[in-house]
Amino acid sequence: MLDRESTFKDPEIVRLLKSRFIPVAIDQAYQRRQKDAEGEFYRKIAGQGPRNNFQGTTQGLYLATAGGKLLGFNNNRGGDRIRRMMKKALEGFRASGAAVIERGKVDARYNPSSPEGGMVVRVQSKILGGYEETTDRWRKIFQGSLSRDNLWVTKAEHDALVAGRLLPTLKKRIARYHLVDNTRGEPPMWKADEIRSLELSLEDGRLSGTVHLETTNGKRGYKASLLGRVEKKNGRVVRFDLVARGEFWGEGTYTRGAPKGRFPLAASFTLADGSDIADGVPPQGSRGWVRGYLRQ
Repeated sequence: MLDRESTFKDPEIVRLLKSRFIPVAIDQAYQRRQKDAEGEFYRKIAGQGPRNNFQGTTQGLYLATAGGKLLGFNNNRGGDRIRRMMKKALEGFRASGAAVIERGKVDARYNPSSPEGGMVVRVQSKILGGYEETTDRWRKIFQGSLSRDNLWVTKAEHDALVAGRLLPTLKKRIARYHLVDNTRGEPPMWKADEIRSLELSLEDGRLSGTVHLETTNGKRGYKASLLGRVEKKNGRVVRFDLVARGEFWGEGTYTRGAPKGRFPLAASFTLADGSDIADGVPPQGSRGWVRGYLRQ
């Protein structure tokens, strides 16, 4: 989020990425574990950097040749550092030809596809207030950040929506994995027994309900109202809009810096049309556990 608002908003960095580099965005939690050619190629590059212990995170920005030679690494905030790294890499670059990578068998566990016959829904969350005023640049970015994720809907759940029904599995998946505060980093997902109450119905195309999520110790929770619309045409859902809005409290290990006390958090759900390459990104809650995610 910090990089999106700073590094990748820098005009010169954007120009260089478009003209002198081939940008690739990945989830390193997948690639460092993958037992296939893609994983091996990533580990070849990352292994030359300071984060070469693949039992832990290798997160960062890497510059490399097509042959896998590392030209630069950085995991710090700010466009100035990345701009300097990119220019230095270009100065030292000597074309040596691209290595031919045989794709071979793909590690299916880390290359999941959205359910056949189902659908993908874009999810965005935003904190609507409660932060203390600050002049710190990085805190301001966090305070105004908008998160993004995808909700996967199975064929059975899609067909039920067409028939005017909302299956329990879809309701629970929305609550556990998508009503989270992921505006500052990777959030803890809700456990099954942390769903204190969940009422969400579909009548005449109108979605409405309430939800209460809370940890056993009460330190983190979310109480919200939900409202939306579902429309169908020729046996397919052509509109799925849902908004959850309410009070959130608490934070997770990787989402520090939440507003004090209870604060307003909203999440929006909109049917993806497949026009954005990000529509193919697996849901964060499904990481390494797609079957469990879809089973909810």
